[in-house]
Amino acid sequence: MEMSTNESATASHRDGRDETATERSDRNWTEILQELRVIQTGTQILTGFLLTLAFQTRFTELDQYQVTIYLALVAAAVLATALALTPVSLHRALFARKAKPQLVTASDRLLKVTLVVVSLTLAGTAMLIFDVVAGRPAGVAAGVLAASLAIVLWLVMPALAKKYLTHAHNT
Repeated sequence: MEMSTNESATASHRDGRDETATERSDRNWTEILQELRVIQTGTQILTGFLLTLAFQTRFTELDQYQVTIYLALVAAAVLATALALTPVSLHRALFARKAKPQLVTASDRLLKVTLVVVSLTLAGTAMLIFDVVAGRPAGVAAGVLAASLAIVLWLVMPALAKKYLTHAHNT
């Protein structure tokens, strides 16, 4: 769905950019690609780390709880990696079909879901490692702390920044 000329002018006026709807979609797609590069690298490193754990000598010492958490983390890491790669597949399918605005919208949503899955994977990984090294209470505490940190840094901080910028712009 492309913006009308009037909508495009209004959007351009809002952020001070003089660009068409097509130029805006192209710019937004480029920005999403940069974000995807960062998240893909992180998910691939995390997935690789988790996959190597099963081949460590101490892996056989894990209790059933730890093995269950480990398998859930591997599944989550694989899901995060797959989600982070999906916009590329969408781009291939929609390339040259004048669907860039829809591609940007879908990729934005996929990136947000990817961040949720990555945050769960990070928190779970911290929980598992602390559980193995320092015991169950330390594991639970590390998981809760890591999840809280992700919420603060990835949800609260951006919301506060957006609110601050909106307030500063309106004054």
